[in-house]
This record gives sequence, C-alpha cells and structure tokens, in this order.
Amino acid sequence: MAEPAKSRSSDPKDAARISQTDDIEAVKALNSAYRKMSDQLSRIIVGQKEVLDQILVAIFCRGHARLVGVPGLAKTLMISTFARLLDLTFKRIQFTPDLMPSDITGTDVLEEDRTTGQRIFRFIHGPVFANMVLADEINRTPPKTQASLLEAMQERMVTVGEQNYPLPDPFFVLATQNPIEQEGTYPLPEAQLDRFMFDIKVDYPSAEEETAIIKQVTGTYEADLETVLTGADILRLQSIVRRVPVADHVVIYARDLARASRPTNADSPGFIKELVHWGAGPRAGIYLILAAKARAILHGRYHATTEDVRAVAPPVLRHRVLTTFNAEAAGITADQVVERLLAEVKPRVEQAIA
Repeated sequence: MAEPAKSRSSDPKDAARISQTDDIEAVKALNSAYRKMSDQLSRIIVGQKEVLDQILVAIFCRGHARLVGVPGLAKTLMISTFARLLDLTFKRIQFTPDLMPSDITGTDVLEEDRTTGQRIFRFIHGPVFANMVLADEINRTPPKTQASLLEAMQERMVTVGEQNYPLPDPFFVLATQNPIEQEGTYPLPEAQLDRFMFDIKVDYPSAEEETAIIKQVTGTYEADLETVLTGADILRLQSIVRRVPVADHVVIYARDLARASRPTNADSPGFIKELVHWGAGPRAGIYLILAAKARAILHGRYHATTEDVRAVAPPVLRHRVLTTFNAEAAGITADQVVERLLAEVKPRVEQAIA
C-alpha cells in the first residue's frame, strides 16, 4: 500500500519557502534543459547560437517572433527542429498572394445528417490550431490575411461567426521574412509588428560554419534528436519566468530605453528627434523585462540585470523604431539607431557611480 502524501505546512512563511525552493529547482532544471537543447540543436543547425537563444527566450516568455534573413539560412529548419525537441504540435503555413483568412483560421462547413436530413454547420480547424505555427514568408500575403493572425497572436483564440475557439496552450507564432526581393510583397502593419516580441536577424554563417554546413548537408549524416521538454513543462517554466526578481533600477533602465526611442519625448537624445519618426511603445519595456528574466534563468541565474536588458534590446526594439526619410537617405538603419541608443542611455546605477 502506498504511503500517504506528506501534507505541507499551513504556515505562509513555510509555504513561501517551499515555493521558492521549487522555483530554484525548476531554474536548475531549465538551465540543464537549455544545455541539452543547445547540444541537440547543434547536431542539425550549424552556428546561429544567438538566434537560437532568442527563439528560446521568446518561447519561455510566451511571445511570438519574426525571423528576418535571406533564403537558405535554415530559418524554417530551426523552427521545425524546435518543435521536435519540445514535443509540440507543429504546422507550417506557406503565405502566398491568394491565401485567404479562412485558410489559416478554419471555416464552418455545412453538413447534412443522413439519418435525420438535418443540416448543421461544423467548424473545420485551420492550421493555426497548433502549439507552434510557422508563418513562412508572412509578407507574401495581403493585409487581410495577415490580419487573421492578429486575434490568434494576442487573444490566443479564433472567432468564427458567433463562436470563439481557444487555441492550444502553449501557442507561438514564428514568422519568417525575406529582406530582399520585395516585389509583390505586403509590409506588415505597425500594429501587427508590435505583436511580435522579437524581430530576430538571421545573418550569414562564418566561413568555418559554412564549410561545416556544406559537409553536413551533402553527406549521409542524420541527427538523432531526443525530446527535451513537453508542453506542460513549458507552461510551468513560463510562469516561473514571471516570478524572477528584478531590481527597480533594472525596470527603470528598460523604461528609459523605450522612452528615449520616442522623438516626442523631451529627454530623448538629439539624434532620435532627427532619425526616428516613431518610437517604441510601452509594450517594448514589458518585453525588455520579460526577455531579461528568461535570459537570466536560461543561463542559470536567479535574477535579471541591466546587462540582460542590453542583450535583448536589439530584437525587442529594432522593429519598433521607425526611421525617418532623412535616416533612410543617409543609409542609417533601425539597428544602428538602437546601437546608438544603448551607448547613450546608461543605467541609473552607472550614472550614480559616475
């Protein structure tokens, strides 16, 4: 006969201590899973460690990400590999000019019951009903179809007629986009861009990495992957990310970065007023702190720092900083603006020491 489970103390202090101990153990487990996942990913993806880390951070923050890079940089392979390692349902949507919103969300189909002759509508789920959705070449489809993802990304449900259909949990949209060959494309509206937590830049591999890629792809090597985390594990770890402590000066630094990107802000640096047409909104500060928390525990630390905020600032801010015509004419990109912003805006603690 199994022993009865030990009852936990009803003392709030004891309960808090137990909860804190559980969280510390969960952080250790997550760090172990992160190292194991990095090892598994390296069997298929050569290099791109920073990109892979940013995707993981977005996942553990319950956020969505857009991957921007030229064709052939394994963007689709990265996302499908993550789905295998995390034991999640995975759907790929290839965005094309003739794609309709119902092709993504699903639609009601009229069916007839042969026994009664009664006709009823039955909802056929679209490919958005998966834990991980790859929106491939998201800028290849018109705004009407792009907008069909808005409710799914924000509310995590789909509305068809008068019915709401909840999406599976966890749920992530990982979109890819080609920065070249813009003919016949539809730039994402700013409102939809802001729904993406990260805008991840996928760059060319180094010479050594490219050599390894050529050898691996043209050979007979086949990687054997193991599941690292389940959907239930991810949900638990997402809640732990939000409990990671953050000092006030770190929150203030994230706030200052977001506010300094706005040309209408009186305290913004002078170059912002000249180069930026529209700056980051409050959602940027929220994502800076959330991403800093996730980055901290992925690296085995129990609190977020200003260095974590600085590390996640480029993918959080680059798609939220809209440059002016003067900046574009001078060849100044949003990344360069964010880089100058990080150099200009210092944490309050550093300012006090100086």
